[in-house]
Formats: sequence, structure tokens, C-alpha cells
Amino acid sequence: MAKIAILGFGTVGSGVYEVLCRNAAGVSRRAGEPVEVKYILDPKDFSAHPAANLFIKNFDTILEDPEIRVVVETIGGTRFAYPYVKACLESGRSVCTSNKEMVATYGAELLALAKAHNCAFLFEASVGGGTPIITPMHQCLAANVITEVEGIVNGTTNFMLTKMVRENLGFDEALKIAQELGYAETKDPGDDVDGRDACRKIAILSSLVCGHQIYPQNIPTRGIRDITVAAGVEPCLVPKSHQLAGVDDVFNAVLVKGDMLGDVVFYGKGAGKLPTASAVVADVVDALKNGSKVHDSLFWQPAEPVEGMLTDPAPAAYYVRAAGVAPAVVEAIYGRGRVVDEHFDGCSYLVEQADAKAMAEAARKVETVGGSVKLVLKKLPEDA
Repeated sequence: MAKIAILGFGTVGSGVYEVLCRNAAGVSRRAGEPVEVKYILDPKDFSAHPAANLFIKNFDTILEDPEIRVVVETIGGTRFAYPYVKACLESGRSVCTSNKEMVATYGAELLALAKAHNCAFLFEASVGGGTPIITPMHQCLAANVITEVEGIVNGTTNFMLTKMVRENLGFDEALKIAQELGYAETKDPGDDVDGRDACRKIAILSSLVCGHQIYPQNIPTRGIRDITVAAGVEPCLVPKSHQLAGVDDVFNAVLVKGDMLGDVVFYGKGAGKLPTASAVVADVVDALKNGSKVHDSLFWQPAEPVEGMLTDPAPAAYYVRAAGVAPAVVEAIYGRGRVVDEHFDGCSYLVEQADAKAMAEAARKVETVGGSVKLVLKKLPEDA
């Protein structure tokens, strides 16, 4: 019998408990032994819950119980989660988490602790929710040199952009629907709409690919607050021929380019209680079956944050929306390209090729002639 503890009983934590209860037979069969939740740590009152006897408020109860082999962390953030997870790993207990902020910030340290104390630190659910991407990258694609990773890794903003395109809604209207459906936080949706959630996920994938810690603060990040037209776009302009163009609603997709295999797309639900919980439970099974052996491939080295941002200097095509200036002036300033839409106060222009420095200089010129640049989106290649 494998006894586990759950830290935090919010959306994901309660989902983990539900998955373990509903699919107990299948989970136990795959783990090779019965799996049972012994403790649920949460400061709120769950005295009316059917499993009220499992709830505790003292973390030390878990640390002092030798029966607990795996701890599931779904508290979120780092204030409590990080010291709790660190203590669990140092005690030799495996940890499975959906906490992308913690993994993006402390991943190298926690992976090293797991390896040193002969246990596992697993975080499949931290990127893509229920869509498997971490395990395929460090196991199934191990024979490949991964040259590029791009994708849609925030289900909330993808849902909002789908609504904006299909139903011609504004940003505020789409956000309100996402909040009503539970996809976006009601009090502060900034992690999603301002790009911080996606930034943390990209930091995790980048660390896995590069083999050393990549920090969120070094990744240039833009949200979707300035996306106000129905253009069928992500914060990058996605051609209809691209593999990611048909990914709508709360679905996530990650495109991985390998030198031997070519392009591989991982697609699935990136938001929602049970899809995310299913990924956490899969990690629980992996931790019980393989323990620290998983870190033969799932590992990256510590590194210091770099100075400045990790920008891509390569030229690219860009979509520009300008106001207060005639299309002919926009064409003269940005050079080779074409007008794709004319507005009563300006136009949208597709620049064939430019680098970031040239785009910044062009925006400055637009302002000197009395106009303004409302939106700039990098366009993904047609044949990606």
C-alpha cells in the first residue's frame, strides 16, 4: 500500500483526490500497488467534507509519518509551497506538483535535491495542464537535438482570443466570460492575460531543452491586453497553414522541432480541474514505479540569471497596426510589405522582414509624423 499526502485542496488538489477515488483500480494497477490518500493539508474548514477525517492543518504531521511516500503539492505560488516541497524532498519523499512558478524559479535546486535524496520531483502538470509534454521531451525525444519549441501554453488566453475572433467580442467581454467559467481568476487575472503564466512555462521547457536553469525574468513577455481586433492571432500572428492555427478554446499545443524526428505537436486540454489532476496522478504513478531513476533524463543544471533579456535577433515578418497615419506613409516607413487592412484612422501592415531594432526605429518614425503604433505581432513562418 502506497500512502500519499495532498498539500492544498483547491481546484487541482481536489481534482487529484477525485481522480484517485474514481480511477483507484487503474491507478493501483499501473503503480503496482494500491494507492491511498492518507492526509490532505489545507487551512480551510472541511469538516463537512465526506473525507473530513483526512484533513490536517499541521505540515509536520506529514513529515513525521514514515508511511507517506509521495506528496502532491497543489498550493501554488512559492511562499509555502517551496519550503514544504524542499522539506519533503530532503526527507526522501517524492513530490509531484502542478506549480509552474515554483518549478520555473527553483527547478534546478529541487531536481538536485530529489537526486541527492533518492526520490523524484515531477511536474508534468506545470506545463500544458493535462497535455503531456515534459515526459515526452526528456524520454521519447531523447535521441533528438531539440532546436525549437513553440506553442500555445495558456488555455485561458487561448479561450479568450477564440471568443474575440469567433464572436467579435472585445477584451473585457471575453475576460468576463473566462472568469464566469472559472478559466480566469476573478480578482486578478494578470498571470494569464499579462503573460506571466506562459512565461513560467516557457522557462521550464527552455531549462529542459538547454540543460541549465532559464529564469522567467530573462524572458521577454507580452500579454494579450492589446489584442483588440478579430485577426485570428495569438501574441504571434499564426498563418492558417501553421500546425498551431487550429488550436482553439482552452486547448494547448506545443510544437517541438527535433533534428531527427522533425516536427511533433502535443495537443490537449491545458486548463480544467480533471485534465490537470490527471497529469499529477500520472506523475504519482511514475514516482512510485521509478523513483529517482526518472532523473537520469529529467534534470537541468543550476545557473545564474543572465543580464537583460533572452531575445531572438533573427529577422522575421511582422504584423503592425498603426493609427493617425496614411497607409502610404506606413509603407514608406516600414519598407517591403503590404497593407492587409485599412481603418478609418490608419491601417494594418504586414512587414515582409525586419529585426527588432528596425521595428523599434520604424515605430519612432511613425510617432514623429503624428501617428502611433497600436499593435506589433511577430508572424510565425508559413512552413513551420
